[in-house]
Amino acid sequence: MQRDFSAFFERYGWPAGKGRLPLCIGHRGASGYARENTLAAFRLAAELGAEMWELDTQLTKDGVVVVSHDDHLKRVFGVDKRISEMVATELAALDGVDVPTFEAVATLGRETGTGLYIELKAPGSGLPCWQQLLEKGQRFACLGSFDIAQVRELREAGCDYPLSVLVRVGDNPHVIGDEANADILHLCWERAGERPQDLVTPALMERAFARGREIVLWHEERGPILDEIMKLPVLGICTDLPDMMRTVPGGERTFGRQG
Repeated sequence: MQRDFSAFFERYGWPAGKGRLPLCIGHRGASGYARENTLAAFRLAAELGAEMWELDTQLTKDGVVVVSHDDHLKRVFGVDKRISEMVATELAALDGVDVPTFEAVATLGRETGTGLYIELKAPGSGLPCWQQLLEKGQRFACLGSFDIAQVRELREAGCDYPLSVLVRVGDNPHVIGDEANADILHLCWERAGERPQDLVTPALMERAFARGREIVLWHEERGPILDEIMKLPVLGICTDLPDMMRTVPGGERTFGRQG
């Protein structure tokens, strides 16, 4: 099966010259090497060959969008505080805590020519992200969420960026895609057994493509699996180890028709 992505890139103003498909999407940056969702992790991911960064959004008490997978700081930083209960200046002043603002990550993306694959965590974080991207003319971006309501909110507001809906193991991606009115099905199936790639069947892909949707795959760090899914006609693959994706066989594909 082959897939020509040039129309998708043209439709959303993504840079055709990025060159390699599937796109390497650094999961929370290069989180296999650096603390996740930090500027250091994102910069390293770009250096290791990622064309996009997957990042997560939270909201401070005063409504500033910041980049963190969790609202609570305990898991990553060992601090018993919640982002949503602090204003941005309080969060920035915490010793040993490194939670960048969305603005700072977006700025780094522009500087490095890296795209933003934005996973909306906190409700209400999508609209300000979209507006900031618009204001800066930053087209190489995608917004998505497990939360169907957040994806629909952007769609109904007229968001002209590609919208992604994240799909858990066991859920029907086509039903969820329809409910969210999404452009991309992001299959988060990294825990679906020893061969999750077997779930990405030709029938599944053909049905998605027939409905005008592209596919992005889970974060993968197992070499044999990564080698196989790199051959699928999907838009992108997430990984904690961008350099690994760019050194497996098939990691040097050219832009345009792929499969």
